[in-house]
Amino acid sequence: MAAGSPEISVRDNTESSCYEALIGGEAVGAVVYERAGPRLVILHTIVDPECRGRGIGATLVRHVLDDVRSEGMTLTNYCGFVSAFIAGHPGYAGLIDAERPGRPHGSPR
Repeated sequence: MAAGSPEISVRDNTESSCYEALIGGEAVGAVVYERAGPRLVILHTIVDPECRGRGIGATLVRHVLDDVRSEGMTLTNYCGFVSAFIAGHPGYAGLIDAERPGRPHGSPR
């Protein structure tokens, strides 16, 4: 993020089943998920259109994946943005659940 850009914080809103990216206390992005036992199932990543291109999605996804790792969980992913992030950061590839990896929207069957 550029100098002078507002700080992004991330919180897990368990009541809404999403991680939220916050700027100045206002939600500007989210990773929507479901918990399935020892797995986190990522369904979708959303960033407000006026906030895109500022690294918010990447910050949010990195936080989610770091939580998955620290909690000893695995990941089932249905989100193309998360797939692209993991492809660019292969250190997270080991989090994908071998038996239930998911299939990001738009990927070949």
